[in-house]
Amino acid sequence: MPKVLRIINRFNLGGPTYNAAYLTKYLSPEFETLLIGGMKDDSEGSSEFILKNLGVDYRILPQMKRSINPFNDLSAYNEIKRIIKEFKPDIVHTHAAKAGALGRKAAFACNVPVTLHTYHGHVFHSYFGSLKTSVFKMIERNLAKQTSAIVAISEKQKQELVEEHKIAPAEKVHVIPLGFDLNRFHENLDEKRKVFRAKYNLQEDEIVIGIVGRLAPVKNHLLFLEAIKFVKENSQRKIRAFIVGDGEERAMLEAKTKQFGLSDLVVFTSWEKEVDKVYPGLDIVCLTSFNEGTPVSLIEAQAANKPIVSTNVGGIENVVIPNKTALLSEVTDREKFYQNLLRLVSDDLLRTEMSIDGWNFVREKFSYSSLVKNMSALYRSLLK
Repeated sequence: MPKVLRIINRFNLGGPTYNAAYLTKYLSPEFETLLIGGMKDDSEGSSEFILKNLGVDYRILPQMKRSINPFNDLSAYNEIKRIIKEFKPDIVHTHAAKAGALGRKAAFACNVPVTLHTYHGHVFHSYFGSLKTSVFKMIERNLAKQTSAIVAISEKQKQELVEEHKIAPAEKVHVIPLGFDLNRFHENLDEKRKVFRAKYNLQEDEIVIGIVGRLAPVKNHLLFLEAIKFVKENSQRKIRAFIVGDGEERAMLEAKTKQFGLSDLVVFTSWEKEVDKVYPGLDIVCLTSFNEGTPVSLIEAQAANKPIVSTNVGGIENVVIPNKTALLSEVTDREKFYQNLLRLVSDDLLRTEMSIDGWNFVREKFSYSSLVKNMSALYRSLLK
């Protein structure tokens, strides 16, 4: 039985943990997998409950953290080498940037036969300045030369990696979308809606708008608050807004909420482990990011039959059906985002029409069974 060492950045809430968890659980017994990952930041929600619910074993590397620290990073690199020598994997598969750099370098040093790296997003724009970004691109290009295969999670992401940022040639990059168990997002919707709206004293005629994710600069939540302010000033409809998540930007966003006169409309919920109980209570789901790979919140929103208003970045156009399940705008066109949200708030029929196709679309495209089947086939081809 081939052995896989799977390494993710850290066990925080988000797509990488779901991806790693499903692959670890459902590639067995065809592949034996050891899953390791770094420490989450204090401002992030833990994703360890996902692994525990699935019965997946894992190890935490306390030295591997989000921030760059030469001492910690060297210590994590040496620990990964030690684990490789002990576990003797046939494949090392890394997920996201920090794990990808340390894990692949350790795998190369230990002569692991096959190495793969999945880009769940990338840091090639909207994270750092031009000089730092150029350095990261150079590092990734050098790593890609020795990597057996690169996994992109959307066609758009592959195009960016190959054509725009020139990280690797097209033949080395394989598109395998993320996979999830989405049934819980489509079950008992009416009951969950009643519970959520009762909890927050929401009236039936209130249009509830939500955004789910880390409160980090790249997520651009300020655009969400500006759009809520615009709708308040340009519509007679009753609205409420929910910011679901937490992070380093929370204090600034709370201050902006007060400055914009939105304190009576905007609710900060912090992290919600059972987010499947949140979406049914919403009427519209937003995403405002500067940069994305495959945003899990938009997949979950469509599974719950919710229409979307989003910026059109990264692989988003491959995650939704433009103009059928989502209204998209370029990240630089703030006015278009405002107008898209106002349009959905104002038009009850449009919201209903845009709720129809989401479930069938994501159920087929983002099932964990497809993820496992496609990854198994790629592993087998590389081992040959």
